[in-house]
Amino acid sequence: MDIQAIAREFLDARANRKEIEVPPSARDSAFDVNSAYAVEAEIARLRVASGHKVSGRKVGYANKAMWRMLKLDTLVWASMYDDTVHEKAELSAGGFHSAKIEPEIAFKLKSAVPAGADAAGALAAVEWMALGFEIIDCPFPDWKFQPADFVAAWGLHAALLLGEPRHVDPAAIPELAEMLASFKLRLSKNGDLVEEGSGKNVLRSPALCLAELAAAASRRGDPLRPGELISTGQLTSAQAIASGEVWRAEADGLPVAALELRLT
Repeated sequence: MDIQAIAREFLDARANRKEIEVPPSARDSAFDVNSAYAVEAEIARLRVASGHKVSGRKVGYANKAMWRMLKLDTLVWASMYDDTVHEKAELSAGGFHSAKIEPEIAFKLKSAVPAGADAAGALAAVEWMALGFEIIDCPFPDWKFQPADFVAAWGLHAALLLGEPRHVDPAAIPELAEMLASFKLRLSKNGDLVEEGSGKNVLRSPALCLAELAAAASRRGDPLRPGELISTGQLTSAQAIASGEVWRAEADGLPVAALELRLT
């Protein structure tokens, strides 16, 4: 398949809120995850050439039960950009095609994650962490796609809204590693509880998810780099959003500030 043509197709769909009626994997059985990463890299190249910067990566399929079902051997990822990562409390819902919201833990890297790192080893590479809301937006009809399509479509990444950063104290890393595996997350809309989640929902801990991402990215020859922002996967199920709503995420058992987002 023409990787450059597919990359341009996805860029056009995002820019013009267009639907891609037939995902690449349904057009050609040879379009696999390797092909998708080539598309994702071409999208990043074109965006950088147009003046944007890659801010980091978002994770997808951070659930081993999904790996077995979808015949994956690890999680997948896609790039985030300087115009998709925000530190603000409001966001327009009008610029999306079919958007949903996911609460996540985000990490800012200060150094490379060591090979074979456990949760504490991964956290040693982290400068700060924060609650985040990732907005995902699907260009495919009825949200039906394969993992390769997910990667090629920017990992469905539309925006990441960051809460207040919490510095990671090296002396507190052992305790923090335990907290990340056990904390509870409350997601509410307009003051009403929608769902409760947990750090266990992303490979048993967001820190372990970071370690898995580092290992997988290194195997692919695209290692994580200092300064990257990593969004580690959904702590609850994704929820559809609409203008006028106020969403709030609160962590119980983890020292991060609550996060609130108003959709205009």
